[in-house]
This record gives sequence, C-alpha cells and structure tokens, in this order.
Amino acid sequence: MMNIAQYLDSTYLKTPQQSGISEQETLQIVKDLAQEAIDHHIFAVMIRPDYVAEIKSFLNEKKANVIVGTVIGFHEGTYSVDEKLAEANKAINDGADELDFVINYEAYLNGNVELVKDEFVRCTQLCIQHQKIAKWIIEIAALTDTQIADITKNISTWAEENFDEKDLKNIFVKSSTGFYQTENGKPNGATFEGIKIMLDNAGKLPVKAAGGVRTPDDAEKMIKLGVKRIGTSSALALIKNDSSSEGGY
Repeated sequence: MMNIAQYLDSTYLKTPQQSGISEQETLQIVKDLAQEAIDHHIFAVMIRPDYVAEIKSFLNEKKANVIVGTVIGFHEGTYSVDEKLAEANKAINDGADELDFVINYEAYLNGNVELVKDEFVRCTQLCIQHQKIAKWIIEIAALTDTQIADITKNISTWAEENFDEKDLKNIFVKSSTGFYQTENGKPNGATFEGIKIMLDNAGKLPVKAAGGVRTPDDAEKMIKLGVKRIGTSSALALIKNDSSSEGGY
C-alpha cells in the first residue's frame, strides 16, 4: 500500500463567515487539523493566513515536523501584486513554510500576460529568498485545455528564466482553489485530464493536484501520474482507505 500521507496537504480554508461559526471555533478546527496531521504523519496543513502564527506555535510546542502552508490572494487571485507581496511577507514572518498563490488568471484570460509574469516572478523571488515553497494555483476549472497548457508552460518558462535550477523543485504549479463556482455540476478541482495537461507542460516544476481527490485509488492514480502533492480537505479519509465525499479543495 502506497504511503499517501507523505503527499498530502491537509486543508481547511473556510472563513468563520463561510462556515457560520465563530473565530474561536474555526481556530479549534484548525488546531484539530494540525493534531490530526501529527497523529497520522500527514506532510502538511494548509490554512488561512490568519491562523499561521498560532498553528506554527502549536506545532513547535509539540516538536512536530508538520509543514505549515497558507494561501495568498485567495481565492479570486485578483489582488494586486503589492497586496499579494504584503500578504506573503506577513505569512512568512508568522512562520509559513509554503505559500500557495492564486495566480491572476483573469488578467491572463484578458491577455495581460505581463502582469501575470510580474506577479509570478516577484512573489516567487520573495519565497526563494526566504527558503519557502511557492505554489501557483491556476484554477483549471476556469480554463480550457489549451489555456491550462499555455499558462502552465508560461510558468515553467518564467521559472527557468528567472531562477536557479536548484530552486525549481520549490516552485509548484497547482490545479485549483476548490472555491471556483462551476456550472452544470462540472468539477471545480483537479481532474485526471487537467492534471495530465499540467504535467505535460510543467517542465521541471512539480505539480500539485487540489480538490476532487475523493478516494485512495484517486490519490494513488494522481501520484502515479506524477503529482508531488495533493491538497484535500479529507486527508484522514484518504489515508484510512475510506471513500470521501469531498468536492472542494
């Protein structure tokens, strides 16, 4: 049996407002997620920036080696470059190990590729300078297959042009936020078809599949395709060999 846990970013990204619960209740959910990661040797927890400092402290107190990840420009991706840099700086100062940026795919779709390149280079540079992992969410549910290929290839090219080869393993292309609203029941997360296109165009960059990985078989298939990480809000179900009803991140 494959050790799926080492590939997982166990995720909770709902705000208190989205869940209809209090800030304190949300913090408790996030702490429980971190404890679950410790208990089951899950690689990382992926949480909102507001909770990074608290969870980093929680994990340090327990001398746990669980990685803390957070999201930047989430979930629309339309934040300005300066806003993303400010959010990323704070997350790094709070102790985040990995930063998952939502790329400005709307700007890309509108033809403003230079803006997208600028935010990629500047935000990735910040992460590399601080020895952090940068992951770039392209939101494949908003893109055609051709666009998935194009934006992934662009990110790969920009990475190779602007960063040392030794750093490329720390720059991911990631499929989805899990918050994108699709129509007619279409998947809003990773699909095997979409991930295959990303892998075919990512060059030397690793790929993360997020959202829609519902069963251990799905996870194993994604890993065998070549993904290096899987984002899921049902990590425990995946490693306990249970079927998950997760449809989100």
